[in-house]
Amino acid sequence: MKPLNEVAEMVGLENLIPCGRNKAKIPLEEIWKKPRKGKIVLVTSINPTPFGEGKTTTAIGISQALWKIGRKSIVTLREPSLGPLFGVKGGGTGGGRSKVEPSDDINMHFTGDFHAIQTAHNLLSSMLNNIIYHGNKVRIDRKRIMWGRVLDINDRSLRNVVVGLGENSGALVEDFFEITAASEITAIMALATNYLDMKSRLADILVAFTKDKKPFYAKDVKAQGAMAALLRDALKPNLVQTTEGTPAIVHIGPFANIAHGHNSLLADEIGLRYSDILVTEAGFGSDLGAEKFVNIVSREGNFEVSSAVIVVTAKALKYQGGVKKKHVREKNMEALEKGSVNLLRHIEIVKKLGFKPIIAINRFPEDNESELNRIVDLVEDNGAKAFLSEVFEKGGEGGIEIAKEIAKNGSRKPNFTYKKDEPIKEKIERIASEIYGANGVDYDARAKKDIKLIDDLGFNDFLVCMAKTQYSLTDNPRKKGAPEDFVITVRNLKISSGARFVVPILGDISTMPGLPSVPAAESVDILEDGTVVGLR
Repeated sequence: MKPLNEVAEMVGLENLIPCGRNKAKIPLEEIWKKPRKGKIVLVTSINPTPFGEGKTTTAIGISQALWKIGRKSIVTLREPSLGPLFGVKGGGTGGGRSKVEPSDDINMHFTGDFHAIQTAHNLLSSMLNNIIYHGNKVRIDRKRIMWGRVLDINDRSLRNVVVGLGENSGALVEDFFEITAASEITAIMALATNYLDMKSRLADILVAFTKDKKPFYAKDVKAQGAMAALLRDALKPNLVQTTEGTPAIVHIGPFANIAHGHNSLLADEIGLRYSDILVTEAGFGSDLGAEKFVNIVSREGNFEVSSAVIVVTAKALKYQGGVKKKHVREKNMEALEKGSVNLLRHIEIVKKLGFKPIIAINRFPEDNESELNRIVDLVEDNGAKAFLSEVFEKGGEGGIEIAKEIAKNGSRKPNFTYKKDEPIKEKIERIASEIYGANGVDYDARAKKDIKLIDDLGFNDFLVCMAKTQYSLTDNPRKKGAPEDFVITVRNLKISSGARFVVPILGDISTMPGLPSVPAAESVDILEDGTVVGLR
């Protein structure tokens, strides 16, 4: 790896705060020294499959490729969570010759940002419980506590718990845990632009209701100052480098299926101000990541957009076409053709959102040439351009044609799916019909009550952050391809008043995932010299 000050000098960044040899924090005042000059390229994908489509690898590889054609580029990525790392998905630092380094550090603990978020979240929980323990003079309703606790490890046994059992153990209340990446504080950190903005958003977190049905906020707990102090350094973006020594910023990590799935606005501001082309990644498929990037991130950041790269693999299309996991490496043109409807739907979504779609076909050694050529033809028949991506094997050299296509495109305002002043139900239904292709939306009794509550609290102008399975365009993960004639069901809505959005919960989505029967953690180990092995 290059000395990090040399990486920073490539784009004119100064005054770094070192975090060891190969990681550094960027002071907030450094961000605003230059005006915006760059453009944004968003990397998204089709609905993901169990194999992974290589979206992070592609984003890193494209940024490296842009340097090879003479364009300064910064790639911005979310920080990986320990939940997926030790669960099913593995790490989030790319692969092959298109990674961010030091990858082991980034995947585990990094600069402590997730630990700070987890601690600030649980401090608020503790202070709220303390009010109840010491007489509960404000008459908090124990049955209407909205703020639980978080942990950055998948542990389904903590989804619903009771705290305060035993003598001198605090107030006895039902409680719950979420994964740290699902914490509202994670979303706040990704959207805040300075310390005062962060503190204001923390103060506005809705934590409970009183017995006379009045909302009770973090500012009523008097917790926002201490929380902001804990989060001071976490708000500063993290500079690292790619495999080829080009700059990368890895900062904050909201989940994409249960949060808004994008790194921080501050990281993107650095990319726009210090490089020609910012390459950034949206979580999962365009129905989740790209939709939220447009309707939440670009709206909050006032961003224009240039292109959207949709990552696809031949294996994924065959899987979408009904082939079982163990057979996806076998040639099957019929299944590929059938599964291609998923890709075509994502091209349509990207166009609706105002992007010019560019298709990156992530190539694997075992891929069949005729299948790859067929994907190119299908894409071009539908008015988009497709390129083979070989950034895993070749680094930036494997993405030069994609980089050249990106460089041609100018920027424009994205197309918002809904207006901010529309009622929450209308926003949900616009996303369901225009993005997912649903015929309608059903609301459970709990969801109807939540919508009325949102209206009563005056939060109808909040944005909408859908919590939905990533594996399907519907709310049913088993429905592959591009389903038609379906209805989605909203079970309930979570109010994130500090992040200033509401989260409709669709299907069986959980904010505290569980581990699989054979968790990835079983293969992780440390050698005698301190080397960590087995991280996926």
